[in-house]
Amino acid sequence: MSVLTQLATVSVNCADPVALAAFYQKATGWQLADSGEDFAALSAGPAGPGLAFVRVPADRTPNWPEDAPSLHLDFTVADLPQAVAALLALGAGRPDFQPGGDGWTVLTDPEGHPFCLVPASA
Repeated sequence: MSVLTQLATVSVNCADPVALAAFYQKATGWQLADSGEDFAALSAGPAGPGLAFVRVPADRTPNWPEDAPSLHLDFTVADLPQAVAALLALGAGRPDFQPGGDGWTVLTDPEGHPFCLVPASA
């Protein structure tokens, strides 16, 4: 018997939870579910887990790829080049190191956390 039944939220440690939530809200279209000085959360609705952003003053932004984090986010996109362009316009970065070839693209959010974009056809 499973004890855990459903992933509810993925939390990201960060320096500015409100700003980082705003970036991901623009990128995903998800709704802001909760927000305060030290915390912000986005809801993807009943279809999936939400994203939470928690202020951690001593949080150290990973230096991709040398400091690859133990966890990162992957998002499916319909059009990879269009998604990359839109996210770069929102403030994402594109590291030089791209291990996915044509299979996926690594970007970094405005605080430097890496996340991947995977074509829906993959």
